[in-house]
Amino acid sequence: MFSVSPLFSNDCVLQRGKIITVFGEGSDGLEVQAVLKNKDGVITAKNKTIARNGKWRLYLEEQQAMTGATLVVSCRESKRVFYNIAIGEVWLAGGQSNMEFELGNSKEGPIELENETSPNVRFFYTKKNSWMDKKFYEEERYNSWQVWGSEEAHEWSAVGYFFAKKLARDLGVTVGIIGCNKGGTSASCWLSREALSEDTGLSSYLAEYEEAVGKKSEEQQIKEFDKYEKAQAVWDKKYAELQKEDAGIIWEKAEKKIGKNPWPGPMCCKNPNRPTGLFQSMVARTAPYTIRGVIFYQGESDDNKPQLYYRLFSKLIDCWRRLWADDTLPFVFVQLPMHRYEGDRDFKNWCLIREAQEKVASTVRNTTLASALDQGQYNDIHPKAKKILGERMEVSALDLVYRQIRKEEAVSPSLKNSLAEDDKMFLTFNNAVEGFFFKKDEDELFHYIQLENLVGNQVPEDFSGFEIAGPDGVYHPAKVEEVEGHTDRLVLTSDKVTQAVSARYAWYNYGPVTVFGKNGMPLLPFRTDKDEDGESTGHADIRQVMTV
Repeated sequence: MFSVSPLFSNDCVLQRGKIITVFGEGSDGLEVQAVLKNKDGVITAKNKTIARNGKWRLYLEEQQAMTGATLVVSCRESKRVFYNIAIGEVWLAGGQSNMEFELGNSKEGPIELENETSPNVRFFYTKKNSWMDKKFYEEERYNSWQVWGSEEAHEWSAVGYFFAKKLARDLGVTVGIIGCNKGGTSASCWLSREALSEDTGLSSYLAEYEEAVGKKSEEQQIKEFDKYEKAQAVWDKKYAELQKEDAGIIWEKAEKKIGKNPWPGPMCCKNPNRPTGLFQSMVARTAPYTIRGVIFYQGESDDNKPQLYYRLFSKLIDCWRRLWADDTLPFVFVQLPMHRYEGDRDFKNWCLIREAQEKVASTVRNTTLASALDQGQYNDIHPKAKKILGERMEVSALDLVYRQIRKEEAVSPSLKNSLAEDDKMFLTFNNAVEGFFFKKDEDELFHYIQLENLVGNQVPEDFSGFEIAGPDGVYHPAKVEEVEGHTDRLVLTSDKVTQAVSARYAWYNYGPVTVFGKNGMPLLPFRTDKDEDGESTGHADIRQVMTV
């Protein structure tokens, strides 16, 4: 037996400037050799190893950027030759549906696909199979890297593509993206069982799964899930037909016509939303391919347990770093945008997810956050404009990983400290040495007023996004002013607050985004009073966790 991981194929991108890991499967005792040649046929790296426990792994010397290379992997009974290999930068694009969101469906994608001729980007998509049966291994075996201009390019991650395109241009090298994402998934799906079990605070994810499965046999679980998948396919077809008749049909009306959507199906060993499942069938099948870092966009499907998200995401980063044996593996991740469905109350659970994401960026080394706060789309979990976010993540990587720009150019302003003085709240910010610019966010304000009216709350038309509270803890819209002589400070007041105690900004699931640093990055949302825990509500609506 001898095979090479499908991550090594024609057109693959290997990471420059790092030891290159080559791996696959083989009979115990089998000697495997790999040879890397440049475009002139000159050997630049060579090594061999012995297969053990059905697997083999070898390491090639660090390489400089190049294109047109050839990789030969062989043993006594077989030889595999891979052509048109690039040595450049490799990033893994992880997360759920907003990372999965396809280039062809994005706002900018159709024009990009029609007009762009040479973005110097290549893509490998890890198969989105959650159950490792015979079909899984057959599909995995024939997976391969894709180049621009291929039929599959419209299916690439839009965020991943725009990140890679800008990075390729700025660095002057080929950039490869490994897509490892799936819509509707909790971060718990992307951790190993060992990692989830290590933290007793996260044990509820496994306990709930085990309770749902009960004493059902594996055969029974599979049978029930297969039945669900057929029902889901029928529902999806009916929904697609409805959308052809009425593209703007609201979800509730659709369900009245064709019945309730059966997603996510019975929790079982085959359900992709089960904890640890996609770690086994996707992430672990990707490692230890040599990568520069991870870009990550996820959190929407953990809004039912927002208080746990800091621990959950921190554990995910640690888990993946252990898997790649790299305790400094860079993570560039997205802070969730504004989102709320019409008819939902503002549970403020997304506020807590955003707060947890900022805490990860400030406490877990070699991580950074790209804010999407101003990129939310009304009544839709999937903002269609993906280019600006992909490019914000690239700027973050230029700072964190490549040290090509100053931090002040890449990072959003964030709250540093606060000081209450009589009826005023003075706020000081990080990364605001050049000050702020303010804008009216009229569309989001309009929708925010509408949404709040539906639940009986009144919002003034001059609402700035800032709020202030006194000893009673009741928040009121605040007037915001700059402090003369201090570009990094703001002061809040309200006619309804005579003794300031606490303040907050953009503390809602969906609402106006009004303040930006001079670098164009939105001010991160904040609260000075951390006693408020928010509500654990369950997912606000099924639509927010469905795949694209």
